[in-house]
Amino acid sequence: MKIKKIILLGFTLALFFLANNVYAERIKDISSFAGVRTNQLLGYGLVVGLDGTGDQTSQTPFTIQSLKSFLKQYGVTIPPDINPQLKNVAAVTVHAELSPFTKPGQNIDITVSSLGNAKSLRGGSLLITPLRGIDGQVYAIAQGNLVVGGLGVQGSDGSSISINIPTAGRIPNGATVERAVPSPFAANEELYLNLHAADFTTARRVQNRINKHFKQNVAHAVDAVTVKIDTPFDQMSKVAFVADIENIELIPGEAAAKVIVNSRTGTVVIGSNVSVTPAAVTHGSLAVTITSDPLVSQPNEFSAGETVVVDRTNIEIEQESNRMFVFAPGVTLNEIVNAVNQVGAAPGDLVAILEALKQAGALRAELVII
Repeated sequence: MKIKKIILLGFTLALFFLANNVYAERIKDISSFAGVRTNQLLGYGLVVGLDGTGDQTSQTPFTIQSLKSFLKQYGVTIPPDINPQLKNVAAVTVHAELSPFTKPGQNIDITVSSLGNAKSLRGGSLLITPLRGIDGQVYAIAQGNLVVGGLGVQGSDGSSISINIPTAGRIPNGATVERAVPSPFAANEELYLNLHAADFTTARRVQNRINKHFKQNVAHAVDAVTVKIDTPFDQMSKVAFVADIENIELIPGEAAAKVIVNSRTGTVVIGSNVSVTPAAVTHGSLAVTITSDPLVSQPNEFSAGETVVVDRTNIEIEQESNRMFVFAPGVTLNEIVNAVNQVGAAPGDLVAILEALKQAGALRAELVII
């Protein structure tokens, strides 16, 4: 008996710790440090080597201008009145994301998209293209062979078939970083931790967990999003300090009660904290059928009457039963769904019920219709 009690106690404790671990999240998963972010890069270039699927240069003069400028750098001058009609060149935009702390010499992936009327970029090669940031500085140089996931085929009679998008592709590790983005991480004595979702409860819990972990008041919640953290000035100590913060686990605050309804598709998403106050709901269809049958009225003999046709109207009313249910105080999400399923309501009917509860002031949640 004693062994059974020990086993039962151990099982209970295991369930307790398992439940806690399920809901606990790392700080790095629910927040990010201010200034530690990706940066967008953009460039303009030419893709060559296409199999007749490039820009129709007669309709895209910028492709010709770019080609002339490119050739001029290598000593080839094309007269101004000459516009070569090429089909294996396409003007493209090149964009990429520069991750934080990326150093010169490292490679990043790039995406290439057609800017003109090219039919496909399959088999093309991107010529050397500088990628600039929002400040106009060149941060990377791109070049390489495209990997295009789409396919486009056209027959001689004008028929065509297209799979995915053949006018956009990627070049893995297609750009070399030439300049690093300055980061305030090393210079600042304070770091600001920004939550992905604004919540005062979560911000306070982050503050308390960090202070408890380091056994000193180094974290201060500024608002529902930001937590200010005092960090060591030494760079090596700061890296270890931030690494410890990222792996601290806590239970975030519960999200606000919210119901989101997609009016176009009838999709309804109900948060776990949604509840209603006492309310009676009826749901059903009232079918009213009115039919008209012609009836001939024949007068009696010698009555001096006339034969006429009159309508006899029949009215039938059908109403489905078992369509009324009552929500008790504090009804939860599962009970709402079960009640609606029991009466056979469709998803669109659920939307109408939720809107009616909101209008009646019985729905204790924010109703968002998109």
